[in-house]
Amino acid sequence: MSRLTRRTVLGAGLAAAGTGLLTACSGSMSDMDHPSVGGGMSSSADYLSPDSKEVAATEALRKPGPERRFKLTAVETPLDLGAGRTVRSWAYGDDLPGKEVRVTAGDTLTLTLANNLPEATSVHWHGLALRNDMDGVPGLTQRDIKPGGSFDYRFAVSHPGTYWFHPHSGVQQDRGLYAPLIVEDPKEPLKYDKEWVIVLDDWVDGVDGSTPDAVLAELSKGMGGMDHGGSGGMEGHDMSNMSMTTRKSPSPKPSGPSRMLMGATSDLLGGDAGDVGYPHYLINGRTPDKPQTFTARPGDRIRLRIINAGGDTAFRIALGGHKLTVTHTDGYPVEQTQADALLLGMGERIDAVVTVGDGTFPLTALAEGKSRSALAVLRTGGGAAPTASVRPKELEGKVVHGGQLKAAEPVRLEPGRPDRTIEFKLTGSMMKYDWAINGKKYDPAQRYAARSGERVRLSFVNNTTMWHPMHLHGHTYALADGGARKDTSIVLPGKRLDVDFDADNPGLWMIHCHNVYHAESGMMTVLGYLK
Repeated sequence: MSRLTRRTVLGAGLAAAGTGLLTACSGSMSDMDHPSVGGGMSSSADYLSPDSKEVAATEALRKPGPERRFKLTAVETPLDLGAGRTVRSWAYGDDLPGKEVRVTAGDTLTLTLANNLPEATSVHWHGLALRNDMDGVPGLTQRDIKPGGSFDYRFAVSHPGTYWFHPHSGVQQDRGLYAPLIVEDPKEPLKYDKEWVIVLDDWVDGVDGSTPDAVLAELSKGMGGMDHGGSGGMEGHDMSNMSMTTRKSPSPKPSGPSRMLMGATSDLLGGDAGDVGYPHYLINGRTPDKPQTFTARPGDRIRLRIINAGGDTAFRIALGGHKLTVTHTDGYPVEQTQADALLLGMGERIDAVVTVGDGTFPLTALAEGKSRSALAVLRTGGGAAPTASVRPKELEGKVVHGGQLKAAEPVRLEPGRPDRTIEFKLTGSMMKYDWAINGKKYDPAQRYAARSGERVRLSFVNNTTMWHPMHLHGHTYALADGGARKDTSIVLPGKRLDVDFDADNPGLWMIHCHNVYHAESGMMTVLGYLK
């Protein structure tokens, strides 16, 4: 087996953004003369590369601690979804989700990924502020990990919280390639008796011949006159060469029934709920007909770590007969808030605690606007198990989402005016399926500039009639007016969302919609640190 390590990647020069395919910049405008309004493009030579001394110096400041070693193998394998449903998909080992990786803040995480898939892949560590050359974006921060190859990820983990990891290669995330990453706090202030990691997913791969690539191919044809997107599209642009990894793959042959979804609506999401009608919705890899059962004692205080690993689905989740107390979002503590139900877009995480009663209770995750649900069961005593169709009344109660939460005092961003504002107009439509940022599909050579030490404001302006969960790599930002610290936020149709962060992690970082089909169609771009 050929071994592709960070040393060979950087030695080959591909990950150095100043050379080769990562260099050419598609514009000449420099924002250095207008740092407060543009954040526009500079020549490629002006940007720090993933192997720059500044990246290494920032990693040294994290004071990498004891090493925790893991091995991961990406394979094609049968997966049991429960109730006799077995599908063939791609996964990390034979588990769905992949086996949890758990470390303590201050550790150094070392993980070797062996790629036994028929395609190149990668691992992105969603939500972590880590060294840029470990971020796992092929064509930007590392080479593709080719079939039969492997890659050593090694980085300091400095902040506790609930995170996860997945590929950043095509639509692979909408297969079984995802797993939780839990970073424990050595000074954990929360008191609880048990912990339950809950991974939500929408599932299509291997069902009646469907694959995510075939779903993307169908969606990419658009809906013709049945537009449920917005204006500001990309008429005349050729979308045939789009890829998150800059790889060129032949279009898949049509397979399986149509998965294009029409008529799914949600007031919470501002209208259109999603593009894809999934045959199954899962909690921890199980369908509602054969759910996972979690056991506890009456009166136990349980910490729920909830991760939305879906491709195209927001979930509204509730525990029947209970109220939840929200404690964290995207890894950072918030002012504790009571909720009947929680809403998570793709890529978001919410932690909550609950003191459980006596009996058997449904944990239901409603696929928002899609009228289907996922299910798990909490059993603390007797009682019949809930059925797949159960809808706890809490789903219709007080619904809390990340945009409503306030950051806990210790993690609030210090007040300050932004040194630089970068506006990202979210554009495109379902009619042509031409999702983009500022009317431009993803090009790894196109970057928006920032400089170390600046307070940067990102302004997401949603010019479509579709909601988009926008994700920033390598940083945590603050929502306005003391809002939560986050890395992924829902931007509602027709709305503007301003977020601020301190530019303290040099390199080249993705900003993209975490709807995997919107991203792969072009709704991605790059934030680059200037030298």
